[in-house]
Amino acid sequence: MPIELLIGNRMIGDGHPTFIIAEIGINHNGDLGVAKRLIDVAVMAGCDAVKFQKRTPEKAVPPEYQNIMRETPWGIISYLEYRRKVEFGFDEYNEIDRYCQDKGILWFASCWDEDSVDFIEQFSPPCYKIASASLTDIRLLNKIRSKGRPIILSTGMSTFEEIEQGVSTLGTENLAIAHSTSTYPCPPGELNLRMIKTLQKHFNCPVGYSGHEVGLQTTLAAITLGAAFVERHITLDRAMWGSDQAASVEPWGLMRLVRDIRVIEQAMGDGVKQVYPSEMSARQKLRRKA
Repeated sequence: MPIELLIGNRMIGDGHPTFIIAEIGINHNGDLGVAKRLIDVAVMAGCDAVKFQKRTPEKAVPPEYQNIMRETPWGIISYLEYRRKVEFGFDEYNEIDRYCQDKGILWFASCWDEDSVDFIEQFSPPCYKIASASLTDIRLLNKIRSKGRPIILSTGMSTFEEIEQGVSTLGTENLAIAHSTSTYPCPPGELNLRMIKTLQKHFNCPVGYSGHEVGLQTTLAAITLGAAFVERHITLDRAMWGSDQAASVEPWGLMRLVRDIRVIEQAMGDGVKQVYPSEMSARQKLRRKA
């Protein structure tokens, strides 16, 4: 039986093209216009989906961090107020939903608290993403599972035992797992791409890769290791303000990444040796007769 999962109108897993997710996250900095431009970049590059992050600031920010002051584009404000500034509400997400439908691209979000799950559910997302930081939040996992939609579980900052517990809570029937390292940006020596193979052997569901490194080559290596999907943060400019910008891919880089993933898919083949028609002329000319 092939290991596969349906997300929206796309099958991911064995025998299917790589599902490419452009994570906008909070790189829009609370600006709907920037969010739309990032959607346009993802569409132009040929991505399959864009992903956002949704939080209820009062619940997602621990009390001890809420009043810490931070320098932001809106001045020196509390961390809680900063989180409010970068959150979209119903009107913005309603427009994002309309815009993505017009552009023909899927969108979904990682929800960091239970109220955010109910909020995003209003838009009938094709799937939910569980961020690495939430992998051990069993109540949140159960809340997301209760919606009956496909789930992508990210595994950064987690022990293997924690991953097993998260997968046990969610079940594998409607699940995909993303190997990840939660360092922004992540040095190559900590990417541990062979974990893709480890997760494939251990869990009966599609396994992909969520990368936070600088550069594209290691994401392409994940494809050769069999990643069923890849996710990279995207930005208009890595010099923009924000904690995720430095580990993000700019527009031209995203276009190259998608292009090269599709070339690698063609080049991987099926592992069965054959003589191609294009080889026949050289074979007839250069092979000595026995």
